[in-house]
Amino acid sequence: MRFPTSLLLAMALMLSPAYAQEQSIEDVISSQIDAFGAQDADKAFSYASPTIQSLFGTPEAFGMMVQNGYPMVQNPAELEYVDQITNGSYTLQRLRIQDQSGQDHWFAYEMIVIDGDWRINGVYRIGPIGLSA
Repeated sequence: MRFPTSLLLAMALMLSPAYAQEQSIEDVISSQIDAFGAQDADKAFSYASPTIQSLFGTPEAFGMMVQNGYPMVQNPAELEYVDQITNGSYTLQRLRIQDQSGQDHWFAYEMIVIDGDWRINGVYRIGPIGLSA
């Protein structure tokens, strides 16, 4: 028995990061940032991957880490989603966050699919994108 090509394509898409479409990567990141701004550590924690949740243990510990290490994420003046880089089982979403004082901060959010939903699996500071000397 032969599988129709469309069925094989559908199965491949379900196993790839691109399949998680209910909320886009940008939606998930924006929702987490909105939750931080609303002081809702439980909601912000819900967007983290199980690995990150295990690392911090509680929403409160996670919220304190963000407050102390990434204060610009709690109340950004501006967000700019720059590009995405997919590498096998994860996608990096690179973005610029401008804080309230006008300073730009550049990050790569590592996004993975868990049970069909995008989850944040790490956030890394990176250098400015697209600038050359």
